Amino acid sequence: MNQQELNKQDELTRRQIMVNAARSYLGVTVAPMLGGTLATGALGATKKAVGPSKVAEHVIFLNMHGGMSHLDTFDPKPRNKEVQGPVEAIPTNGDYEVSQYLPEFAKIADRACVIRSMSSTQGAHEQGQYMLHRSYQPRGTIVHPAIGSWIVRHKGRKNSTLPGFVTVGTNPKNASAGFFGAEFQGVPLGRPDEGLKDSKRPNSVSEADFTKRLAIADVLNKKFHETYKSPDVKSYDSLYDEAVNLMKSEDLKAFDIKREPSATRSKYGNDRFAQGCLLARRLVEVGVRFVEVGLGGWDTHYDNFNSVEARAAVLDKGFSTLGADLEDKGLLETTLVVIGTEFGRTPHIVTEHNNGRDHHPACFSAVMAGAGVKGGTTYGKSDKEARRPDSEPVSVQDFNATIGYALGIDSHKILHSPSGRPFRMAGADKGLGNPVKSIFL
Repeated sequence: MNQQELNKQDELTRRQIMVNAARSYLGVTVAPMLGGTLATGALGATKKAVGPSKVAEHVIFLNMHGGMSHLDTFDPKPRNKEVQGPVEAIPTNGDYEVSQYLPEFAKIADRACVIRSMSSTQGAHEQGQYMLHRSYQPRGTIVHPAIGSWIVRHKGRKNSTLPGFVTVGTNPKNASAGFFGAEFQGVPLGRPDEGLKDSKRPNSVSEADFTKRLAIADVLNKKFHETYKSPDVKSYDSLYDEAVNLMKSEDLKAFDIKREPSATRSKYGNDRFAQGCLLARRLVEVGVRFVEVGLGGWDTHYDNFNSVEARAAVLDKGFSTLGADLEDKGLLETTLVVIGTEFGRTPHIVTEHNNGRDHHPACFSAVMAGAGVKGGTTYGKSDKEARRPDSEPVSVQDFNATIGYALGIDSHKILHSPSGRPFRMAGADKGLGNPVKSIFL
């Protein structure tokens, strides 16, 4: 076993000791908070002026994992039936058309900008999702921070008692803080209706017993830290204080969507994605910086048109309801809502796969809305087959730099890993992304 593997094993052992201590002495499982974005070492606001005239405070990232077909959603080619197939384009209240599968989006297109010239260097799902979230290719020697971790690292938490970064219904890896460490990790929730598990004092433990156990845990922690002086261990020093603050926070109820009026829940819809969008609104309302909500099922190698129609219906209702709800509550101006995916689908229709479409990283679409985005517009253009960007290409690194720009973050600012290697939110020197500033007012 090499030294790197030994270090990883040591770290896992230390984390497990902390988890077990919390279980034994406090009577609760604080696993969601081990690495749960309890960030106290954020950089704060960028010193020089960066960002649009109205800087966003929050991001809701709608992750269409599986590779969303751009032709059948946000970049239809109605005059090229060979690639478009049976899907028609419909007008919107903005200056562009979308697929017939997005009738509700068409009604609020004046609030959104569609980027039609996205491209990625990664054509496999896992690698594409990694790039989408981190602006770097995966490496065996390091785990790069997810974009939510970058944002919390730069901006800090807005609500001092809640996590700054939450993912809902998506791969837990998307919540990884990588080399930033535990305090900038996202909290992954499998289902939007589960709430934040293990965040309440159990009825079997009285307040007095809880306080007594907490004091014992403090003593054990002090001895442990004196023995193990590693920075990794020290990063857990405030674990118990943070966990207790969370447990006592009035804002913790934001995780419970059952508190939302039934009429509002029905308006969003009963599927997990829609309820995840509702949870995202509740979380940004109480100051959570970054919320990702996942919608899978876009891997349409087979039966593309029926599959995309079904997925698009879910996206259409969830996104349109979320946008209207944020606007009604006065949150849309400070919340950037993003629709992203790891790649698009081929213009070529695979007839032998019941009219499927294969992976296509060379060109696809994304959406940004709210937070000063120029609504009713498009940025970039694909060629007549939607095969390649025809103008103003946008890389995944550019896309993430643009998210950073919306929040007033200098995405070119270098931060160092524990080993001293330089990294940026917008990627490496080769392929370093630049924000698309012109889509903002």
